[in-house]
Amino acid sequence: MKKSFLLRACACACVSLLALATIGTATAQVKKGKSRLMKTEHFMAGLIKPHSTDLKKGLDAGPATDEAWHELAVHAALLNEGSYTLMEDGRCPDTVWADAASKTLRDGSEAVLKAIDAKDIAAAKKAFGEMSKSCKACHDKHKKKD
Repeated sequence: MKKSFLLRACACACVSLLALATIGTATAQVKKGKSRLMKTEHFMAGLIKPHSTDLKKGLDAGPATDEAWHELAVHAALLNEGSYTLMEDGRCPDTVWADAASKTLRDGSEAVLKAIDAKDIAAAKKAFGEMSKSCKACHDKHKKKD
């Protein structure tokens, strides 16, 4: 009886330690990749947020020149590329992150870029709205609450 209890207690302790180790690893991967120096917060502040903000402003203003359309295309293309970086170097900790980065952000920015190439402002705005859902989904789970 004592032996059985001790075996179960040891098994529970091992499972608990394994779960804690896994949780710790997932959190570290959100904050920083495994081998690259850039922290995720730096990537968000330096690429995702400014390009998303400028893309929204440009779409809201309505591009009036070929140069303005080109600028919007650059923002959408960089957001699309960023979706790949968010999935590399062990950054992706779970399916929420994977869905937001590799599906919603990637597919959405691709749709925005295609609409921009077609100079279809209504379609670009609609696609941007869909793409923006990636931010909320991921931030709800992973962004530190202040």
